[in-house]
Amino acid sequence: MAYDPGAIDAALAAAVGDEPGLIAELRLAFVESAQRALAAMEAATGRDEWRDAAARLKGLAASFGAVRLMALAGEAADAPQDAPTIARLRRSVARL
Repeated sequence: MAYDPGAIDAALAAAVGDEPGLIAELRLAFVESAQRALAAMEAATGRDEWRDAAARLKGLAASFGAVRLMALAGEAADAPQDAPTIARLRRSVARL
């Protein structure tokens, strides 16, 4: 599954039109939300919290067309909470 850096911008442009300033603002809001969801995953104290935070991240990624992040978050929801999973998600969010 390849990363498409234009997918998020295309999804935003489809939603708000040709408004570069608004697209940049929404992109920043998306990245900040993804970072908060990832922080919630890291702070999870149990399986349910981990799964719920991963589902939030997956839904957020789906809303913005971030296919790679969506897939990783979906996989994480079914995996145990661990450092390698968090590291993969962090790299994916950093690429946004």
